[in-house]
Amino acid sequence: MAKPKAPKRTLDSYTVKSINRIVRAGDCVLMRPSDPGKPSYVARIERIEADSRGANVKVHVRWYYRPEESLGGRRQFHGSKEVFLSDHYDVQSADTIEGKCTVHSFKSYTKLDAVGNDDFFCRFEYNSATGAFNPDRVVVYCKCEMPYNPDDLMVQCEGCSDWFHPACIEMTADEAKRLDHFFCESCSSESQKKLQNSHNASRHPDTKVETKRRRR
Repeated sequence: MAKPKAPKRTLDSYTVKSINRIVRAGDCVLMRPSDPGKPSYVARIERIEADSRGANVKVHVRWYYRPEESLGGRRQFHGSKEVFLSDHYDVQSADTIEGKCTVHSFKSYTKLDAVGNDDFFCRFEYNSATGAFNPDRVVVYCKCEMPYNPDDLMVQCEGCSDWFHPACIEMTADEAKRLDHFFCESCSSESQKKLQNSHNASRHPDTKVETKRRRR
């Protein structure tokens, strides 16, 4: 006859003795990887469970994947602290928790004054079986039409408000940092056209002037 499973109970919190930190459901944590040479895994605690004696504590987690762990791998626009909230759920010993961390929204992360070792950001959910992302489309910037990478320096055009990588506009990072004003090539051309049209209109008052709207 099979031995009945010991009853389990859900804990509101648990103190991880190795780090002397209290964890609760909803907290994001760093967990010890199986390969010591790899960075800590990032996970969100869904539930904390123990046996009837309060021992053998397990955490039910939902894993965050790093870009290099996804099917498509790391791409140019992925930030160094970017993670994807996956559909991969797991149960781990609470003793494998190495520390607490914060996974910010993309918007909140870009507003941080300083980024710590335990700061991450997430802008995609990831399907670990298909490799699909949600959302599957994001806003792109610059002439290279890439999503924003918060690690990269970008300059904003005062005309169209688009953002550009210095290298894409044939500028060094140091030159970009010294800029007081910047107009992209398209807006500079538009300004010249408007100026020319203004001169023409002043010479020919009956001429109708139309400015071209920039396509976004």
